[in-house]
Amino acid sequence: MKRLARFAATRTAAFAALTVTSMVASAQGTSPAYKHEIPATLSKQAKISEDSAAAIARAKVPNGTIQSVELEHEKGKLIYSYDVKVAGKSGIEEVNVNAMDGTIVGVEHESPAQERNEAAAGKKAVKKP
Repeated sequence: MKRLARFAATRTAAFAALTVTSMVASAQGTSPAYKHEIPATLSKQAKISEDSAAAIARAKVPNGTIQSVELEHEKGKLIYSYDVKVAGKSGIEEVNVNAMDGTIVGVEHESPAQERNEAAAGKKAVKKP
């Protein structure tokens, strides 16, 4: 029962964050100021918009600022992967949001060293034909 209540509370908080974010974005008429890596082919498959997923990620790390987002297949799921920077904390929080139903798949803290290793691995993958 506690699990169901926690799930309902998370959904409610995510919906509230989404509503506020949508209202602010509409009023400002601007898009988010962070790096987007969202392939069009994957975007068409997603049932949750990037704006909605961003609001869910912000609700999970409320004091953070989104640095970047990727839409990718990971472990058989289509996910939005957000890098969220929290002021005064080294590294980033990686928040993974399921692009099909908006649930949070995982949250992981990455140290600056882990970030560098991930970036280096990404560059090597891009260079391969």
